[in-house]
Amino acid sequence: MNTVKNSLIQVSDIEINIERKDIKNLHIGVYPPNGRVRVASPLNIDDEAVRLAVISRLSWIKRQIKNFQEQRRESKREMVSGESHYFLGKRYLLDVIYDSRKHFIVLKHSKIELHINPNTSTENRYKLLQEWYRKELNKIVSKLMDKWEKKIGVKLNNWQIKKMRTKWGSCNIEKKSVLINLHLARVPIECIEYIIVHELVHLLQRYHNDEFKMYMDKFLPEWKKCRDVLNQSYLPYEEWVI
Repeated sequence: MNTVKNSLIQVSDIEINIERKDIKNLHIGVYPPNGRVRVASPLNIDDEAVRLAVISRLSWIKRQIKNFQEQRRESKREMVSGESHYFLGKRYLLDVIYDSRKHFIVLKHSKIELHINPNTSTENRYKLLQEWYRKELNKIVSKLMDKWEKKIGVKLNNWQIKKMRTKWGSCNIEKKSVLINLHLARVPIECIEYIIVHELVHLLQRYHNDEFKMYMDKFLPEWKKCRDVLNQSYLPYEEWVI
């Protein structure tokens, strides 16, 4: 059995990672934080064919790289008292409270109280905050999914919350399954609702064409404002993969 290996090529001073898979179509992606370019290629396409495909999309690729490099980002999170964190679009100050009991988080007025053991590492403090975000977002998404499935007239088989680096949400139409980005816990609830409606509308129309936009206008007339808010949101500093 022949094994087709992944490879690396250069196109116009851009490093292109080629990952070969058992797929039908070639896909070019540009990924944060710095605009890494990856090509998912069918097994039977050679490097030269990939190079030609990349060249045909070179202007688009360079625009995406430039966008990522210019996008605003938070500074590194130290997880100490006085540090700013966001929940549902509102800025909160972190208040680290040392406690020998079970670790937990409480949202109190303008603060996120992080109750932890004094010896808790920065990484574990970060993980605790992400777990809290997940729990809170799960409650919000559960209610909004029920609401919008009924309004749009569709029914999912399942949905999940997942940390994603390139998308706020995604929809597997065949499986009727939706993924929601964990980082949405940081943005206004209207933006969370927009992503949910966006992904559910894909069950009516796969592509972002005029019909798709017509559905979005019908169900959520202010959707473009929410899209713009998300496009202007700070990217979180990512040091750990949770």
